[in-house]
Amino acid sequence: MKSHCFFYKKKNYSIVSNGVVTKKSYSNIALIKYWGKRKNKIQIPMNSSISYSLEEVYTVTKLIYSLRERKKKRSIKIFFSGKEKTNFLPKIFEFFHRISFYCSYLRYFNFVIKTDNTFPHSSGIASSASSMSALALCIMEIEKKLDSSLKEAFFLKKASFLARLGSGSACRSIYPGLVVWGKHKSIKGSNNLYSIPYPYKIHPIFKKIWDTILVIDEEPKKILSSKGHQLMNHHPYAKERLKFANRNMDQLISILKIGDFPKFGELIEHESLNLHAMIMTSNPYFLWMRPNTLHVLHKVWDFRKQSKKNIYFTLDAGANVHLLYPIQEKKVIIRWIYSELIYYCKKIIESFCQ
Repeated sequence: MKSHCFFYKKKNYSIVSNGVVTKKSYSNIALIKYWGKRKNKIQIPMNSSISYSLEEVYTVTKLIYSLRERKKKRSIKIFFSGKEKTNFLPKIFEFFHRISFYCSYLRYFNFVIKTDNTFPHSSGIASSASSMSALALCIMEIEKKLDSSLKEAFFLKKASFLARLGSGSACRSIYPGLVVWGKHKSIKGSNNLYSIPYPYKIHPIFKKIWDTILVIDEEPKKILSSKGHQLMNHHPYAKERLKFANRNMDQLISILKIGDFPKFGELIEHESLNLHAMIMTSNPYFLWMRPNTLHVLHKVWDFRKQSKKNIYFTLDAGANVHLLYPIQEKKVIIRWIYSELIYYCKKIIESFCQ
């Protein structure tokens, strides 16, 4: 039996009523980035990744389900921040189609999805991660109502599996803390189908990390991450990127154990710049960084050199900057951020790496 069939249940569910479920799910910031998907596979990463979940950066989704008439097509409506978003529907319908084999009960219902974020949508702060994982958790809550024997571990594992089919990084948003997705020889239990909580020792300093997010650009990205992933299939440096990411994961495992924050910071900065180097050398090539992104990066380098503080940046697929630092150094660093960097961004979001 193929491993993905573990999530399939041949069962006659007793469908008796309508209902509403609500779930919250957090965005995440990857330290080792996943970039590129395996050819002819659905949402299977080229390399493993690891991320922190962000406590104040989340999506709340309400899923309203009602019994549908057999001969009528399934109806799905989606509302974001109170406004109906028909342009979101193609992705949602594709998601429901992908998971229908594993969630056969969905065919009995029509759905209304009401969702909202605490941060800008499609601007490079992993809105698809929190939104698709919140939706996956809602679907699993319906399954739990239909099958009271469902265990918590299976609930979360299947939620991660389903979320991945909507957005790759969404599978990492199911769990708090450090989360790994993608098969890596050095991480026991890691696989390509769903995420797992990081299984090894973590030095206390990495359990109290603050993330200040500088929102440089609130507008939706002109080129979405899904397009960037596709461009890796013919990228001239794809093989080297894969080697680089795997090597960085090995280094990070050691760093997380011993608590070397400067090494941690250097690694995540290098990793994020490598991601953007791949973006800038794709065909067609493009640039997600904005002028103010570069201003911030140089400011961070200068401040770190002068102050000796442990402040480091990482970037996802967008213009916005995540500044990571130990909570113990928060007082001085926060004061500097609001005095020196506030001019370069539209807003600042503060979050604990939970």
